[in-house]
Amino acid sequence: MKIAIVDDSPARAAVIEEGLREAGLDDIVVLIERRGLVARIAALAPDVVLLNLENPGRDVLEESFALSRALARPIAMFVDQSDEESIAAAVEAGISAYVVDGLRKERIKPVLELAVRRFSAFARLQAELAEARTALADHKTIDRAKALLMKRRGIDEPAAYALLRRQAMDSGRRIADVADALVTAADLLGGDL
Repeated sequence: MKIAIVDDSPARAAVIEEGLREAGLDDIVVLIERRGLVARIAALAPDVVLLNLENPGRDVLEESFALSRALARPIAMFVDQSDEESIAAAVEAGISAYVVDGLRKERIKPVLELAVRRFSAFARLQAELAEARTALADHKTIDRAKALLMKRRGIDEPAAYALLRRQAMDSGRRIADVADALVTAADLLGGDL
């Protein structure tokens, strides 16, 4: 597992690095300079990013948001102080683990594991949501195509569905794709086939 540590303080970064090495992890990159951070981390393509901050300001949280979106990787953030607004902003930014006043080398590996698991769980939920939205959109398109066929051909719903299914099978496409083509054609022709 490749891990990027981001910290303005080399001493604090060394604590994290030591904790990771003691946990048996050795593919570690330490980044001290924050300028161009998103691009540098994207180029490194780490599996996990560990951010260590004294007190996360608005700019740092916005940078974390950009980092989270650009990488789509687990990010754990260690902070010395926090407030409700910072916590909410960190969650909104996609931070997988937000640890306040918890920078001890023996805690690094469990926090890393938590960040990876939370990120994976969230990614699964996002994939399921996208799948459900696609299924709902497909269902609506199929229903609209069936309604068009029922009106145009004077057939009932099962017959309209059977017609869509047969066309999908004959053309090697999904029923939703055939339905979408039918609906698009009807829209181009003024709503009727």
